[in-house]
Amino acid sequence: MNAPSTAAAPQSTPAAAAATDPSISQRIADFAAATTYERLPQRIKDRAKLHMLDVIGTALAATRFDFAHRALKGLLGLDEPGTHALIGIRKQLPLRDAVLLNGILAHGLDYDDTHPGAIVHPSSSAFPCALGMGEKVNASGADLLTAYVLGVDVATRVGVTAAGAMHTSGFHTTGIAGHFGCVVAAGKLLGLSTEQLTKAQGLAGSTASAVSEHRADGAWNKRMHPGWAGVGGITAALLARGGYLGTRRIYEGADGLFRSHTGDRFESLDLSAMTAALGEKWLIDEVAIKPFPICHLLHACADSALALRRKHGLRPEDISKVRALLHPETFHYVCEPAEMRRRPVSEYMAKFSVQYVVAACLVRGKFGFAELEPEALIDRDILALAQRVSHEADPESQFPKYFSGGVVITTTDGRELVHMEKINRGAGERALTPEDICAKFVDNAELVVSPARAVRIRDFVLEIERHGARDLAALIAG
Repeated sequence: MNAPSTAAAPQSTPAAAAATDPSISQRIADFAAATTYERLPQRIKDRAKLHMLDVIGTALAATRFDFAHRALKGLLGLDEPGTHALIGIRKQLPLRDAVLLNGILAHGLDYDDTHPGAIVHPSSSAFPCALGMGEKVNASGADLLTAYVLGVDVATRVGVTAAGAMHTSGFHTTGIAGHFGCVVAAGKLLGLSTEQLTKAQGLAGSTASAVSEHRADGAWNKRMHPGWAGVGGITAALLARGGYLGTRRIYEGADGLFRSHTGDRFESLDLSAMTAALGEKWLIDEVAIKPFPICHLLHACADSALALRRKHGLRPEDISKVRALLHPETFHYVCEPAEMRRRPVSEYMAKFSVQYVVAACLVRGKFGFAELEPEALIDRDILALAQRVSHEADPESQFPKYFSGGVVITTTDGRELVHMEKINRGAGERALTPEDICAKFVDNAELVVSPARAVRIRDFVLEIERHGARDLAALIAG
């Protein structure tokens, strides 16, 4: 009889297990491939249509502004014929150029929706991408909506998983996360297999870079990030459909997305958030719609300033100084350097200045597009008060779950007036109602279209299942 073997049995190692376990991108691909319009909860369908309506209205309003037409001029310089619609503009461009420009329109006013915990604007990439690809493949309205919801969900999950670390590492998370939402949305409309969707996400990782350097000089870089995410997502999906190989471990790999884009905070991240409750918890439920056309981090401060002005009948001459309270992680984005923020050189810089926004609210009693016009940026009363606005940490901030904030006003007669907003209006339990969202859409749309056409677009989007992507694209074009 042979002696029993003394050789050790092969041992499983974490590395070996990791190599055989489904990767994050595989799990997302399985989820996306299995998701159908019929499987979406009705409340998610209803919510998605409101978010689509909101981003269309924001894009329409953007056509009034110079950056939109300069972007169009640049893309027309390619001198290539196209057949894809532009929101609110009577031109057509090739697919990816149209998606880029529509993304610039959607995000350019900083009036688009935001998931607070993710610090991601998901609709400004997911909708232009789904619209463009839906137009290309002649998708039904139901399929367009399904792809859009998937795009929002995946992009938001990237931001939630990053937990603010991409922002602190110098990246604009929206531009990074949007690539992954868009590749899934485009892949879904193209009918990619789960294998192709897995590889497509890997390829999208190689185009996902959105550097945040723009605030110091009011440059327009950030405005193009969501549209570029759509370009990258569509490109990756088409390459994967053609058989081009993309990595399977783009999220969690040794040189993957989260390790490369989150700096020294990588070890603290919980990557399981990428796939937690897929298909059960839809993150569009948590995405906030903006009541102001400014950086979402500033909304609580703006509302606080307006509340104190109304309550106490404040005039600029009544105010000795103002302290704006925010989470310290937001200081570099909307507060510093303070001297630059107090005299913004462009309307885009003004959108990211707590000093300017708070001062404008206190002087004018409102904050809308008028407070971003050239004459407002040189308003002596606003600029004088902005010099008296400082910033400090909010010790009770709920950031990043909510964009908490507030103001403390010291009056010339020695009173100290305080108002804080723990949950920014538009988020969580303070979400805008469907009526609020429709009213915002109509206000934005009527800047460039007739009241009758605004109502027609509203009703069309709220019944998108009865229509097709090409019909929608034609209706919202210029």
